[in-house]
Amino acid sequence: MTQTVETLFDEGLERYKAGESPETLIPVFKEICDRSRKTGAAWTCLAWLYLLADKPALAFPAAQKAVKLVPQDAQARINLVLAMLDLSKPGVRPHVEMAQQLVFAVEELREEVQQNIEDGLTRKPGWKSMERVKAWLFES
Repeated sequence: MTQTVETLFDEGLERYKAGESPETLIPVFKEICDRSRKTGAAWTCLAWLYLLADKPALAFPAAQKAVKLVPQDAQARINLVLAMLDLSKPGVRPHVEMAQQLVFAVEELREEVQQNIEDGLTRKPGWKSMERVKAWLFES
């Protein structure tokens, strides 16, 4: 029996929260994105997993797709900024500024982004790009 995209997504998130490695979850979220091409949250998750797995070249197009699908998603923008920084691409400022506006407009979103940043730094200690983004968003 084939699982629904929603079930796959929920199970993938639970596996991530349980500490499963990004490398084992990438195929799950890749399948979700292949089956449901317009699900921004899935593209955001896939980009995040690629970033954690040190694959910014793969994270970049996934993050671009997520931002295109859901322009007001702060995490999608942050993922795009991270991929751009890791790839030394120009043009991060407008995405950082939009993410700043979003996280300061909505308290729950700010808390979620802060948790994601801490999670990223825990799973990938010394992540220079993430430390820069954290400083831009919360220490400026």
